[in-house]
Amino acid sequence: MNAKKPLILVTNDDGITAPGIRALIEVATTFGDVVVVAPDAPQSAMGHAITINDTIYCNSILIDKDAPQKEYSCSGTPVDCVKIAINELLDRKPDLCLSGVNHGSNSSINVIYSGTMSAAVEAGTVGIPSIGFSLLDYSLEADFEPAKKYIKLMIEKCLAQGLPSGVVLNVNIPKLPQEKIKGVKVCRQADAYWQEKFDKRTSPLGRDYYWLTGEFINKDKGEDTDEWALANGYVSVVPVQFDLTAHHAIKDINTWDL
Repeated sequence: MNAKKPLILVTNDDGITAPGIRALIEVATTFGDVVVVAPDAPQSAMGHAITINDTIYCNSILIDKDAPQKEYSCSGTPVDCVKIAINELLDRKPDLCLSGVNHGSNSSINVIYSGTMSAAVEAGTVGIPSIGFSLLDYSLEADFEPAKKYIKLMIEKCLAQGLPSGVVLNVNIPKLPQEKIKGVKVCRQADAYWQEKFDKRTSPLGRDYYWLTGEFINKDKGEDTDEWALANGYVSVVPVQFDLTAHHAIKDINTWDL
């Protein structure tokens, strides 16, 4: 590793061979030394899960023999990947952690379920500037070329400016050709939710099982939200804090007779 170059940790939740992370690695390697530590299989919607009752395997892997980055395939969750990278694999603290590019949206309420964003948050908890990237296209044939311009922009700005303490960035990119993306909006998380349903089925052996389905409900009409930005052709950037304290509620709860 060249100590004069930024050290960039790259991870994801779709797995180390997913097209999204390969696009992210391609951009990241133009900025510094890259080490990839990512799940060996898809780990979507794992949130901030960690492995405590099983072993974790982490092996060096060669995906592109001509690429400059080091890569490790990990049997654990996205957060496990970050923990192992920082504590076991890297010889110094990364200057930046990049997670993604996720196949599908992590806007609004999706952020709390996202393995992509939880990996970025984990790095943020130990003071590493971190960005989670998502493209609003679930297909494995998704076109990541338009996203690369904005990945490059966000990496440039983050390395130059840093991030406020306790904050990571949640960046979502619309599924549009580059010429139709209008720019970037820094915004808030929309007040939206999943109206969930379970499709009850019966296995051939007669055992009932359930398949989670649902409808995404956006009840937020504000034009300063990530959902509005994405629906109107902008890349959304939401600063996310991992201090979950509801500071505005402390005064009210202190009125209780406790």
